[in-house]
Amino acid sequence: MSRRCDVTGAEPSFGNAVSHSHRRTRRRWNPNLQSHRSWLPSEGRWVRLTLTARALRTVDRKGIEKVVAEMRARGVKL
Repeated sequence: MSRRCDVTGAEPSFGNAVSHSHRRTRRRWNPNLQSHRSWLPSEGRWVRLTLTARALRTVDRKGIEKVVAEMRARGVKL
């Protein structure tokens, strides 16, 4: 499973962990991904999406139908 949000496209960002002595080592910040299953009434089936917590709020606000339509317009196959 890739660490990427299906709706927002958020993926890990990279940077440095800086210790007290100011030594730098590489690290990564992973997005807060949640596996979510939503009922799609127009198709009469469940859709499983990997979403960030922020994208879950977007789905709540816009609705799953509109979010899936926008994803399909981008060329995502569900």
